[in-house]
Amino acid sequence: MIDYRTITTSDPLYPQLCDLREAVLLRPLGKDMAWFREHYAHVDDKAEFFAAIIDHPNGPRVVGCVLLIPNYPEEGVGKLVQMAVDPQRQGEGIGRRLVIELESRAFGEIGLREIFCHAQSTAVGFYDRLGWATDPAEFEEAGIPHRRMSIGQPADAKVSKTRA
Repeated sequence: MIDYRTITTSDPLYPQLCDLREAVLLRPLGKDMAWFREHYAHVDDKAEFFAAIIDHPNGPRVVGCVLLIPNYPEEGVGKLVQMAVDPQRQGEGIGRRLVIELESRAFGEIGLREIFCHAQSTAVGFYDRLGWATDPAEFEEAGIPHRRMSIGQPADAKVSKTRA
């Protein structure tokens, strides 16, 4: 069974969450968490951390994570960043559930009107299946092609048109 919950930087599972981000997102680019903190210092300071945790014989283990930076870059907007799922657990719906948890918090509890992310072009289909809109312009970030993806508050009629 997988437990989905938010954690903080003081949680004993936070180092595992960072290890997962480093292994899945940064090492393939030749980077590490030290590099990330140097270049994106504001992220961990401002983000909310969503974790997928399994019971493991050696103790709880983080197998997925995603971060939300609320009210960024402006009030009412949030940015989804650093989505990672353990490669051995991909395809099990963990990423989907993490995004749903993040959307629920962003729209239901915080009251944001929009969430966006810079999705690697290979991940566009994942967000598209969750109802996110795709900006047609591709851009490069960290040496990888990306697209801006976004979703609005479900009650927003304008967003409903973009979802259809």
